Amino acid sequence: MNRRDSIKKLAIASGTLIALPSWADGWNVSDLSTHATSISVISQEMLISVADTIIPAGNSIGAITVGVDKFLQKLIDDCYDKEIQENVTVQLAALENAAQSLYAKSFPICSQIQREGMLLKLSTSENSHEQDFFKLMKSETIRGFNTSREVMVNHLKFKQVPGHYYGCVDVNA
Repeated sequence: MNRRDSIKKLAIASGTLIALPSWADGWNVSDLSTHATSISVISQEMLISVADTIIPAGNSIGAITVGVDKFLQKLIDDCYDKEIQENVTVQLAALENAAQSLYAKSFPICSQIQREGMLLKLSTSENSHEQDFFKLMKSETIRGFNTSREVMVNHLKFKQVPGHYYGCVDVNA
């Protein structure tokens, strides 16, 4: 092992530990996003509200309970083209503007019925970008919900390996 590299790494680690208290003093929990993503914090809150509108919690589990919001953020960041990512960002901003103009409050604060109405307007819109956004959010929210561990194991009784294996069994021939 190279002694110089070890000493250099030790010095960097020591400097980091010395600087950590001053850095950690400046952050606030509200400044942190819900998931490490390129989607802004405001858009994340909008995405959470859209998922909650599509599958609300009610008396059972909802989309937010099983983490569909984080699934959508990761999916949009990693699996979709830049054009679709931009369309999602634009449509989330448009939803916020519509909520402000219709109800004079933010989309996440609107009631369930108000949010449903705004989303349903997108589904019947003449604008193809709005329809694409609605179809994407609806299908991916449902997919994220149905494939979550909570739903698969506890509600759909999914077993990774069906049946039980009995190794040494006496056979009467």
